[in-house]
Amino acid sequence: MDKVSEFVIWGSAGHAKVLAELISLRGGRVIALFDNSDVCSALPEVPVYRGEKSFHDWMKDQEGIRREGLAGLIAIGGGRGSDRLRVQALFREYELLTPAIWHPAAVVSQSAQLGAGTQVLALANIGADSKIGEACIINHRASVDHECTLGNGIHIAPGATLCGCVSIANNVFIGAGATILPRITIGANSVVGAGAVVTRDVPLGAVVVGNPARLFLKPIRS
Repeated sequence: MDKVSEFVIWGSAGHAKVLAELISLRGGRVIALFDNSDVCSALPEVPVYRGEKSFHDWMKDQEGIRREGLAGLIAIGGGRGSDRLRVQALFREYELLTPAIWHPAAVVSQSAQLGAGTQVLALANIGADSKIGEACIINHRASVDHECTLGNGIHIAPGATLCGCVSIANNVFIGAGATILPRITIGANSVVGAGAVVTRDVPLGAVVVGNPARLFLKPIRS
């Protein structure tokens, strides 16, 4: 991350502002925004381009410009992990770097592993020997305790707590202020509602809410 100076961001809403501030704190700058919607730029003086075609065209325009170490980050939050992973694959198609990035006010254990494109925001905590996959968002004040294992495309919302040895599969969204008790397993494509307290394993594709958390939507049957 320390060698990266220029970034593009996919997504031009509030989370793009968060990432731009984080990039600036790390000594970089944002040079372009991309979004599939017809939106205004979230950042003054940074242009926003619409759709994948505009991204392909923009990247072709860069061929004559020396941009060593150009990187991409993704400002798509919530339960859209598969979208983040798809955009990350698009970045790699053009050999953009996809570094993990963390706020100076976050606490990341030296023994923790962060996958490509993962974002750890201010006051978040990543405990010892935790493993976090690609294109994840660990939001403000979220806590991922020791030896947790997170797959790809996961979003842990502000203030959520994962106790030790929690295992979460791909494309899961954990709502704000939720608590996952130790050694719980959460299946892929599941949603844990805001403030929920998860005391037992969550099956594939389920939505759970409440304290203790109970099924709100039936899980996907394999």
